[in-house]
Amino acid sequence: MRFGAYFAMNAENRIRLYRYLLLSREVDNAIIKLYKQGKMVGGAFTGYGNEATAVGSAFALEEQDYLFPMHRDLGAHLVKGQTLRNIFLMQLGRGEGLARGRDGTGHYADPSRRIYGNVSHLAAMIPMACGVALASKMRKENAVVINYIGDGGCNLGEFHDGMNMASVMKLPFIMIIENNQFAYSTPNHKQFAAKKLSDRAVGYGIPGFTIDGTDVELVYATCQQAVERARKGEGPTLIETVTMRMHGHSLSDDASYVPKGMVEEWRKKDPVELYEKKLKSASVLSDSLKKEMQEKILAEIQEAVDYAVAQPYPPGEQAVEGVFAE
Repeated sequence: MRFGAYFAMNAENRIRLYRYLLLSREVDNAIIKLYKQGKMVGGAFTGYGNEATAVGSAFALEEQDYLFPMHRDLGAHLVKGQTLRNIFLMQLGRGEGLARGRDGTGHYADPSRRIYGNVSHLAAMIPMACGVALASKMRKENAVVINYIGDGGCNLGEFHDGMNMASVMKLPFIMIIENNQFAYSTPNHKQFAAKKLSDRAVGYGIPGFTIDGTDVELVYATCQQAVERARKGEGPTLIETVTMRMHGHSLSDDASYVPKGMVEEWRKKDPVELYEKKLKSASVLSDSLKKEMQEKILAEIQEAVDYAVAQPYPPGEQAVEGVFAE
């Protein structure tokens, strides 16, 4: 099995991939606008530069598969079927949101879509995701679990605990390390000495791959084969996608710690623009189709934002509900 090789994709699937990339980018733009307008509750995070990793990986999943995304994986939520209304209800902390206004951003679970969003202690998700993979295996669901972690979170003990468990038990589990150069403000060279984070896979006795995380088709192809391997009962795969966090850790972070010129250099590999150029050169995407697609996306986003803004915050007495078991 050759990991990282391109799959032959038809024009329809390529347009679908591009639409998800564009949708993810435009939803982020709407979040930025809401944050600057003072309408956001709590922190605001974007996936700028990470769209290809989120979209390409989730595109390899099927309906029965489980998604454990992080705060920069908006594209994965969208591919897995999350609605724009739900996304903005969460971002705006409304009572109708999946977390009932108790949390924002991607901190939610949506069992109907098998999405289990991030908690602030990101590495703590990994053993939980492995537990879901074990339960799914025992139930013979033929499902795969994809879990994401950053270059910072993969240095915590929960990463090792989860990967060791998944490897020994041959769980249908895929671990994606989003190496976007900084763990908050800490650069890679101050986090780990390994040349490639995927080299850690050797210690677990599983395949490990480092790929260009800005190339959506490459991400899809690699993850699709890892999914196939997991579904066959051959165990987990560790995939490192190399990207760049194009904004600060959150919108309140000016990223002044990033070396001058680094963002500009990575901007040349903007995943949305790269794929757009590729599809245009292959005569798959035209300017008119892009315009039509973008206008439709913006209208859908505006409808969802308007709906979410009009909804009430949760009543105060609801804050104590569901905190303790009856």
